[in-house]
Amino acid sequence: MTFRPFTLCLAMLALLPLFTRAADKPNVLWIMSEDNSKHYLKLFDENGAPAPNIEKLAAHGLAFDRAFSNAPVCSVARTTLITGCYAPRIGTQFHRKSKLAAMPEGLKMFPAYLREAGYYTTNNSKKDYNAIESDGVWDQSSGKAHWRNRPEKSQPFFHVQTYTDSHESSLHFPETLMKNEATKTDPDSVDLAPIHPDTPTFRSTLARYHDRMGVIDGKVGDLVAQLEEDGLLEDTFIFYFGDHGGVLPGSKGYPYERGLHVPLVVRVPENWKHLVDAEIGSRVDGFVSFIDFGPTVLSLAGISVPDQVDGKPFLGKDISLAEVNGRDETFGYADRMDERYEMVRTVRKGKYKYIRNYEGFYPDSLQNNYRYKMLAWEDWRNQYRAGNLDAVQARFFEPKPAESLFDVEADPWETKNLANDPALADTLASLRKNLRARVKGMPDLSFYPENVLVEEAMDNPVAFGQAHAEEIARLVDTADLALLPFEKASPKIAEALDSENPWVRYWALTALCQFGDEAKSIAPGVRKSLADSERLNRVRAATFLALVGEEDPSATFKEALKSSDSEVETLIIMNMVVLLRDHGPKIDMKITADDVTQTGGEVERRLWYLTGEGDPRGQKGMKAKKKGQKTK
Repeated sequence: MTFRPFTLCLAMLALLPLFTRAADKPNVLWIMSEDNSKHYLKLFDENGAPAPNIEKLAAHGLAFDRAFSNAPVCSVARTTLITGCYAPRIGTQFHRKSKLAAMPEGLKMFPAYLREAGYYTTNNSKKDYNAIESDGVWDQSSGKAHWRNRPEKSQPFFHVQTYTDSHESSLHFPETLMKNEATKTDPDSVDLAPIHPDTPTFRSTLARYHDRMGVIDGKVGDLVAQLEEDGLLEDTFIFYFGDHGGVLPGSKGYPYERGLHVPLVVRVPENWKHLVDAEIGSRVDGFVSFIDFGPTVLSLAGISVPDQVDGKPFLGKDISLAEVNGRDETFGYADRMDERYEMVRTVRKGKYKYIRNYEGFYPDSLQNNYRYKMLAWEDWRNQYRAGNLDAVQARFFEPKPAESLFDVEADPWETKNLANDPALADTLASLRKNLRARVKGMPDLSFYPENVLVEEAMDNPVAFGQAHAEEIARLVDTADLALLPFEKASPKIAEALDSENPWVRYWALTALCQFGDEAKSIAPGVRKSLADSERLNRVRAATFLALVGEEDPSATFKEALKSSDSEVETLIIMNMVVLLRDHGPKIDMKITADDVTQTGGEVERRLWYLTGEGDPRGQKGMKAKKKGQKTK
């Protein structure tokens, strides 16, 4: 068969996409599994489950031994991923959002930049963002979204696939299932963490979760097989990672390593390995975190990273492996988790992890209805109440120090607080300074209660933070009075209680709650705060006085709940109601729906728990009851 020159040219033009594909742009596939830290995969932890498909990706790519979510819960973590920004800086730190935050001015969610550069962008299918979605982020985002739907097969794509099979809800099984349905993994073969009691319930739960990781691995294998069928495997960077840590009790929602340290594997395609300065099959020691993932995808696509983001690429042209391996810091944050409030910030540098518990008087175990749907959660609490736990296992149910320091290489489950070790005084001081500079430098918006941010900041959180940077720095300094010996902190707290700034007074009262009985001598001077002009200050003062046995807080709390016109403020108040009922003095104020004016959203969960009415997630019962009452 012969071709005329003109016909041959047409044929060559038709085949041009095939010849130029590898010189164009790489594809990127993100595969996320929900709620699993690195501890559940043998690739990263000797006690984890085997995952041959994920291990195969690593063999043809890179395994990252120090990859971190910046937040230990999905909406905050996913918003960090999609924006490349620290959540407390841009107002997206609360799970679940009370109000969507506006994106920083001039910044888009990063897939929009890929789309502008010609990429087909798809998401299947979870978003869960706490920020208002930018225009043009996704070509398709649904349960049917797939790279195969792109109009031109030569078009590069960015696809996100989330698998929910490892979500904590997969462990919300009844006791009958645990007794009657055997797991593939032998419960006697699993190694429990030292923070957990060795009970049949915990063993069965962990064994079942190892089984779930097998399901995830199978789905990863199936999706990669689709790439192979399409002839795209060697043109596609495949990222596999957990969307944050989890999933056994005390992990998801908590910024310990088990809540933040995620598995990360990147398969490197043959046609684009020149963009990776590492040997195929090697392991990366450098610290990477979710703020870096979006910039990394942009880097691989040859797109400039916007100045407004906080992260930086760890793969791509001109990115040195030596430089990446030299990165040794990550920053973490935890704020409201559903109806449970607490503010925690962390810095890990090398092997040392510093945790700043800004409200450490809240025990980690403070009721969160959804968490306690898991039998293992209930078992842990029941074992504590029965006095069956050792000191390490019981710590979860007790107040925490204002700051902690852990050697996470020697003590990966963060059981031995080294903050008072004289040999590590310099390390403690350095990391404390590091974290203080971070929260001031952002500035961190959580130094205002969430209701203030909802009312004043969410239309432009970054601008609000910059406008209030000096005030936030002052609030940080006030909060950090809790780090001083009480005799040194006392006169400064007394001065702060007289401040004209209500949030300076708020953090002074918070510091007193942290000191607890150690600060009982100052109690007479705190009584004036029961008449503070700020409702939250009145209830925080009542909380402190109740914790030290100096005041029945019921009248103050009931007045505050009745007078509050903010659902978010009401939720903050109810957090303290649960603290005082379940912990410390165990004061039951007999709060009912009649005592609360604002009863929507997450408040319903608290009302269910306090009254025993409604479903376990607090979505029914109270609202139905309120419908039959007169409008207040």
